[in-house]
Amino acid sequence: MNHNDSPDQLHTFELDFTEHETARRAEVVAALGDDWDPVEVLRGEDEAHRLLYSGLDEEQEAVHRMLVAAGVLPARDETGKDDGAASD
Repeated sequence: MNHNDSPDQLHTFELDFTEHETARRAEVVAALGDDWDPVEVLRGEDEAHRLLYSGLDEEQEAVHRMLVAAGVLPARDETGKDDGAASD
């Protein structure tokens, strides 16, 4: 076995996954179906996030504030929704 890695012995190897990626995305959209509503999905995620962080005790609120300040969690507005302040 020859392990000569000189530039004249190396070969370019390229793969083009464009067709595969296009087919994959088409299958994902087809699997979602005609009744998939992305706006409703986002509303549901917002509600789940609000419920997850509702009812925290004082210590949990302090930890949450610390994580928001560190940029680990997104900030919430007064309604409990993500205000987008911590996102890039």
